Amino acid sequence: MIRLKLIIESIAFAFNAMVINKVRTILSLLGITIGIFSIISVFTVFDSLEKAIKDEINSLGSNVLFIQKWPWMMGGSNYPWWKYLNRPETKMSEMQELVKRSNTIEDAAFMFNVSRNAYYKNNSMENIPIVAVSQDYNKVMKFDLQQGRYFTPSESKGGKNICIIGSNVSKNLFQGIDPIERKIKIFGRKLFVIGVMKKEGESVFGNSRDDYILIPVNYALGLIDARNIRTTIIVMAKPGISNDQMRDEVTGIMRSIRKIPPREEDNFAINETDIITKGFDQLFTVIAMVGWIIGGFSLLVGGFGIANIMFVSVKERTTQIGIQKSLGAKRYFILLEFLFESIFLSIIGGVVGLIIVFVLTYLAGSLVNFKLTLTIWNIVLGLSVSAFIGLVSGFIPSWTASRLDPVEAMRSNF
Repeated sequence: MIRLKLIIESIAFAFNAMVINKVRTILSLLGITIGIFSIISVFTVFDSLEKAIKDEINSLGSNVLFIQKWPWMMGGSNYPWWKYLNRPETKMSEMQELVKRSNTIEDAAFMFNVSRNAYYKNNSMENIPIVAVSQDYNKVMKFDLQQGRYFTPSESKGGKNICIIGSNVSKNLFQGIDPIERKIKIFGRKLFVIGVMKKEGESVFGNSRDDYILIPVNYALGLIDARNIRTTIIVMAKPGISNDQMRDEVTGIMRSIRKIPPREEDNFAINETDIITKGFDQLFTVIAMVGWIIGGFSLLVGGFGIANIMFVSVKERTTQIGIQKSLGAKRYFILLEFLFESIFLSIIGGVVGLIIVFVLTYLAGSLVNFKLTLTIWNIVLGLSVSAFIGLVSGFIPSWTASRLDPVEAMRSNF
């Protein structure tokens, strides 16, 4: 109980010293404030970007695989494109055979996309992504409809001249008119609009289904030669089936369909979102290191500043220390008094840095179409780093103060 009282008194002494020496306190705060601001601002942008990217990747589905000609690789210039150039593209018939033979696939879809101009009366949009999809596309790549309906099985199978448009397409082509059952012109042909997708907004990768026009793949195949277009088979696993289990089965079936000899390597790629996530994890690790390096130099300067100010504080209060010790103050009391002062200085600097980050985060979030969030973890990190810098910077001055001889200390100003 007595020790707790002494610790509280040490805190009071430290706080009082900070209030008395306002200018010195403010100068001590600047280095830590800049350091914490540098680190936490980088981490706030980094965490917000990471969340946005992972949410976007997860929207593709964690239980789906993409069978394609080209593998997804996060390798930059090391990508061996020549190895995959002569591979065949996936086909609609291969998707149908996969569904027929597989025991792990719940749903599957075939798709490809091209860019074309779209017209409605005098309104037009250029280079719109026209996405040709098979019937179960809405099951493996889920989206919501704002108006209308999805394709029926008979419409998909028969290749009807119908389409589902994104919200931006609806807004720009129809300009407030109800688009359902109206005809737009693509490929020089007229298609009936049967649905409008709910607005999603632009993703962090710069694309959006708001600009898409979905059409039945059998309709598109009657107009487009898909042999030189990148196509994709998307397969979704049944409940309780892992991606690895589905991958193993799909690999065997695809090799059988394409009659690949046992010793030859696959002439197709099976991709999943985990590949992208791992690639970005490596990028985020590098960004985190850069953040620590940028902020670390500022914190180092701030730490030296606090240490210097604490040595000055000890020098100014040498007589006071001598009097305290002559009245029975223990070494740890003096140590804690100066150590708490150092930690308080550093934490206050950290709090100011966090407040600046919060204000800038709020302003940036209202000015740009990207949500920045100062997380609880980053707040705790900022305060913890501040306290640690204060502890390290103030320990030697505090230790020096606690070891002063009381008699010599009282004589220092005489």
